[in-house]
Amino acid sequence: MEFSNSLIHWYLQNKRDLPWRNTTNPYWIWLSEIMLQQTRVAQGLPYFLSFTEAFPTVFDLANADEEQVLKLWQGLGYYSRARNLHTTAKHIAFELNGEFPSTYKDLLQLKGVGEYTAAAIASFSFDEPVAVLDGNVFRVLSRFYNVESDISLPKTKTEFQQLAQEVLDKNNPALFNQAIMEFGALQCVPKNPDCETCVLNSSCAGLQFKKVNKLPVKTKKTKVTPRFLNYLILKDSNANFIIQKREGKGIWENLYEFPVFETESQLSENEIIKEVSNMEFFNLKPIDVVSLHEDVILHKLSHQHLNIRFFEVQFDSKLPDSKPITEIEKLPFPIVIHNFIATNYCNSL
Repeated sequence: MEFSNSLIHWYLQNKRDLPWRNTTNPYWIWLSEIMLQQTRVAQGLPYFLSFTEAFPTVFDLANADEEQVLKLWQGLGYYSRARNLHTTAKHIAFELNGEFPSTYKDLLQLKGVGEYTAAAIASFSFDEPVAVLDGNVFRVLSRFYNVESDISLPKTKTEFQQLAQEVLDKNNPALFNQAIMEFGALQCVPKNPDCETCVLNSSCAGLQFKKVNKLPVKTKKTKVTPRFLNYLILKDSNANFIIQKREGKGIWENLYEFPVFETESQLSENEIIKEVSNMEFFNLKPIDVVSLHEDVILHKLSHQHLNIRFFEVQFDSKLPDSKPITEIEKLPFPIVIHNFIATNYCNSL
């Protein structure tokens, strides 16, 4: 009880004033929790404000075009979250009459809602006494109780979930869940936390055994795959461009991009020109092929490192299905391509 009381007392004095904390509206809470997965609050907050302005209710989000949703999400990453968000909004609006499920068990049935998000909505919106378990909670509990179990193993999640449920303040689940997550985000940070000023320092086992910077234990590392993407900027005599929509599973599904071909390794500029000239598309014979970037752009995703190069191919005739930049700028692109367009072709993106 002392643990939970200390956390709540700390939280009431130190919490950040965030819009989703000033409501029990499940739509706002669901939206914020989906956005903050793998995302810092400072990065997610502007997106939350943009979404709630564009889509004040779950009905507004459900009735939006997917491209509009993806455009607003542009730059936030993990785009499957946005697609699942849109799908779930339609389900809630059209099949549940706009009413969110009110229990942890039922919330788990929503697409894109896992155990953590279901627990957050259930406790914050409906005061159900179910503990949240995210990276912050793992860290606080492992340090305070000196738990050395490897959090990369599935069985460890069950162990921590049980511990989180045990220490949960059943009378104030929403307040406690917010408190322990905020404490992990602001006080019990991943590297070099300020333990001298910590309200839990007198009873923190990790501190007593001088293991704070070794906890939580995580041995399994993410395997990162390198990929080499060569984008062709096909520009016609009207300064219009060819773009395409990414389809199928994989990164950036349903976002737009320039035509691209992938190679197993980085090719030289001459090798790229040779590849391009052999493509069936180029019966119109380009005037020139110009490398726009001497350096490869390295774009890091969680499981992939993308080595990206852009090459402009200029035509002296019109290209079928080409689009002006004024149309292109309205479409959702991966942020690395968006930034390239903004830097090289327009000032309005």
